[in-house]
Amino acid sequence: MVLKDNNKRREKGIWKNKKFSESIKHALQGIKTIFLEERNMRHHASLGIFPLILAWFFQVSPLEWIIVLTCIFLVVIMEFINTIFETIVDMVTDYKFHPLAKKAKDIAAGAVLVTGIFAVIVAAIIFLPKFISLYFLRRM
Repeated sequence: MVLKDNNKRREKGIWKNKKFSESIKHALQGIKTIFLEERNMRHHASLGIFPLILAWFFQVSPLEWIIVLTCIFLVVIMEFINTIFETIVDMVTDYKFHPLAKKAKDIAAGAVLVTGIFAVIVAAIIFLPKFISLYFLRRM
């Protein structure tokens, strides 16, 4: 019976946005929601501004700009994915503790952490030589 109801809904187009503008509206709502409700996303976004300022200050190459932007977006995207996992786990478990739910949430959070560490390492590779040369140029 449920399958029949789902097929009827699909035929009526209830599950899909009829217009591209509706899809954009829902996507923007998702971005707004994650920034309003997830403290870590606000932290990641705030911290992502720092390497942009450094890249501008040091006038990095176009390739370095691409790398810096990619690292920032990787961290932000991983936070989106982590939030999706946490939301689904909370929905499925009805906010009750389960060891597998904890495992899934911990692994998703770990993915964000590993991505963040990767971004810091890349930033160090790009910016440390620039800091060192700036420091030695000022001392001479």
